[in-house]
Amino acid sequence: MSMDRNRVAGTGGARTVASTLLAAGFAAGLAGPAYASSHREAPGITKTPKIDGTDFYMFRSYEPGRDGFVTFVANYSPGENPGDGPNYYELDENAIYAIHIDNTGDGIADITFRFRFDTDQKNFSIPVGGVPVPIPAIDKGPIGGPNGTANLNVIESYSLSIRRDGEPQPVTDAGTGADRFIKPVDNIGLRTIPDYAAYANAYIYDISIPGCGSPGRVFAGQRKDSFVVNLGETFDLINYAHPIGEENANSARDDLASKNVTSLILEVPISCLTAGDPVIGAWTTASKARTQRSRLGMGLVNELVIGLKDKDKFNASEPEDDAQFLTYVTNPTFPAIVEAIFSSAGVKAPTLFPRSDLVATFLTGLAGINQPAHVMPAEMLRLNTSTPVTPAASQNRLGVIGNDPAGYPNGRRPGDDLVDITLRVAMGRLITLGLFGDPSQAPSGGLDFTDGAFVDASFFDDAFPYLKTPLPGSPGQPEPHVPLPPNPLLPGMEPIPGP
Repeated sequence: MSMDRNRVAGTGGARTVASTLLAAGFAAGLAGPAYASSHREAPGITKTPKIDGTDFYMFRSYEPGRDGFVTFVANYSPGENPGDGPNYYELDENAIYAIHIDNTGDGIADITFRFRFDTDQKNFSIPVGGVPVPIPAIDKGPIGGPNGTANLNVIESYSLSIRRDGEPQPVTDAGTGADRFIKPVDNIGLRTIPDYAAYANAYIYDISIPGCGSPGRVFAGQRKDSFVVNLGETFDLINYAHPIGEENANSARDDLASKNVTSLILEVPISCLTAGDPVIGAWTTASKARTQRSRLGMGLVNELVIGLKDKDKFNASEPEDDAQFLTYVTNPTFPAIVEAIFSSAGVKAPTLFPRSDLVATFLTGLAGINQPAHVMPAEMLRLNTSTPVTPAASQNRLGVIGNDPAGYPNGRRPGDDLVDITLRVAMGRLITLGLFGDPSQAPSGGLDFTDGAFVDASFFDDAFPYLKTPLPGSPGQPEPHVPLPPNPLLPGMEPIPGP
């Protein structure tokens, strides 16, 4: 891992970074009430799951031939159960879903991509006793292939725009010039959608982005949940059976293995994102009626760093206002909790205060890795777009601490094991490596903490949109002796005319 210790620990060191953040005088006030984000990690978001941002990824595209692009993945709507019909998982028509990019290091968005969704109900009906009666399902027959969406009773579509300065400009289909895109319906099951992968792939669009020379790509739709975590045992006071040792990294269940999620996946030319400095920062938000908002940049920040009383407040704030949460980073409680739980095993929390290693990880980026030249500390995911791509087969799931500089926290790829990396960094791995403070200040920093839920790049595709096909609601094939009629319901279904 080629990092200059003086640059990482330096640029003023922890006290200088902390004093810079405090001296910046960021406003701590909020414009109004708001809600939070990410796998139910804050109280408010449980009320509005459609705008619950669950995971955010940003990485230099590792699909062969696409290393001149950055891929963003914003996941929403946690815990989607396959087969949850008759009403499947739609996004909120009244919300704005956004991906924000800061390319000057000041914690303020310089580029924003906005998604807006609409739902069209066709109101298919069955003639019953001579009366057309609307059907209760969202499908009246097979979908995909030669049928397209003709049998789909509810169609979601979306617009996409980019804003740099002034008013947003529409992003359009590079082939047709259309400014609306179709979101494929969820994976209802094999009778309705026999080949879901082919069906969904038909809604990957090449897009023309104003101000960008080369076309990008976009996909919005259901995917297999990409996060892997031993969730139940993590929040049961870290009740891991085998919490230490790389040999135990695949010893426990993934509590999201049976879940799907809704993904907004965007690929943009690097040249369209940077402004002199190759390092960009990004985060995703969803907002509704100016009173409900989610925010997500670095993973697990609100789960494991921010105190309960401030979880909603954190997600309602802007990165430029993060000075108000500084103590949660410089004096974190999570390592102290780990020490208390595993004290009988001799586990000790780091004694470096303030935690300059965590300030760099979460607020400024690591100098020599992903720190902007003129950084203003703010929580977001940061990526050095000049770092060479690591092909999928060669990626290390531990990212930077696994000697793979193209991985987390230098951006985040789907195969980066966020939980294990966060556990090890929280307990002082960067201190142990001699990058901050003195190694003696992280007596347990060399231990390989793990939640036992394993993930690496092999769990995902090595091409856009990277995340796997969602799990079907009806996983079994129909019995061979049961013929599949062209329309499994009744013939003669037609939309009920509008008023």
